[in-house]
Amino acid sequence: MDTHITSRKKTGKKMPESITTPQRSGGTAMQVLLFCGILSSVWYVAINLFVPLYFPGYRSASQVVSELSAIGAPTRTLWIVLAMPYTLLMIAFGWGVWKSAGTNRRLRIAGGLLLAYSVLGVLWPFTPMHLRETLAAGGATWSDTMHIALGVVTEVLYVAALLFAAAALGKPFRLYSVITLVALLLFGTLTFLDASGIAANQPTPWIGVWERINIGVFLLWVVVLAMLLLRRKTNPSVSPA
Repeated sequence: MDTHITSRKKTGKKMPESITTPQRSGGTAMQVLLFCGILSSVWYVAINLFVPLYFPGYRSASQVVSELSAIGAPTRTLWIVLAMPYTLLMIAFGWGVWKSAGTNRRLRIAGGLLLAYSVLGVLWPFTPMHLRETLAAGGATWSDTMHIALGVVTEVLYVAALLFAAAALGKPFRLYSVITLVALLLFGTLTFLDASGIAANQPTPWIGVWERINIGVFLLWVVVLAMLLLRRKTNPSVSPA
């Protein structure tokens, strides 16, 4: 071994710039990936406010998000195009969580689950539901069945990710995640109870509210997780407990 390098290590002097630069670059890339989680939630809220403006008669309080991309909906193409960045941002975030886990096995599993949840987002354009009028007239197809199945799988994945991340990152975040889980179960149940009205083309005055609160709770959880991991990256002395 070069005696010059050895002496530099023993004296604790700063290593040459060419050695430390890749580490800083890797840290910056990790921060970008984690920040994508925050951007994904902001973007999803934004398109939920924007896209309904181009669907005459659509009511966010009484209609679900999937109706914006339903077969025959005037906003189907617009929603698909604008939802793509959300999927890509979440894929980047899931990868960031995975990479930032280090030796934390539970956090690594949470990152893998978020990555799987995000990748499945690519399938949504190929499994659309039909409009209420079509469903009520018996026009449901395999696409509607797959839409429901995909929804169940993605919900299972992000709830599992929530549980593993909660177990990995200490008591404050664990408590917050438990509160989030309770809210997801509550408003998810309320959405499910009203869902039969969609297929029957019956009034569902609050289903859009229940579903959007359910979605919003998850989006907020992603933001909090991203901020926590970013804080740990910028300040390694922060304890996960």
